[in-house]
Amino acid sequence: MVAIILVIAAIAIPDMLKSRQAANQASAVGSMRTLNTAEVTYASTYNTGYSFTLSALGGTGPVATITNAELIDDVLASGIKSSYQFYYVACPATPGPNSGGMGNGGCTYVANYQFSANPLGAATGLSYYTDASGVIRRNISAPAGPNDSPIGN
Repeated sequence: MVAIILVIAAIAIPDMLKSRQAANQASAVGSMRTLNTAEVTYASTYNTGYSFTLSALGGTGPVATITNAELIDDVLASGIKSSYQFYYVACPATPGPNSGGMGNGGCTYVANYQFSANPLGAATGLSYYTDASGVIRRNISAPAGPNDSPIGN
């Protein structure tokens, strides 16, 4: 009886891990879409360009403000969601993959932004990238950047 249970577990666990990875990747893509929409809404609402920080898109309070826009949930605004780390760079000097940092590049008006979503720690999966173009790109083996293939290709 124990042997049968062990055989069933040996078959089921890899499939379960693949399902979890697929769910985390789908969550990361959905979060990237949410971030693009939030940035467009932020820019049109506050007339100051895009946000200076990822956390400015989140927040809760009685009234939304430029530093507390309430456009995304606090989990995503923290930069970690579904085994992915989200990096944000406002006014990037050069577009490219983000593997750290969440700064504003020293600009006073945010005319461009870029987000990267990279798997956390031992988690495996695709990395994603998006910028003000709204195109979400993916990379299988490294942090994604502006020259990687768009999702769906």
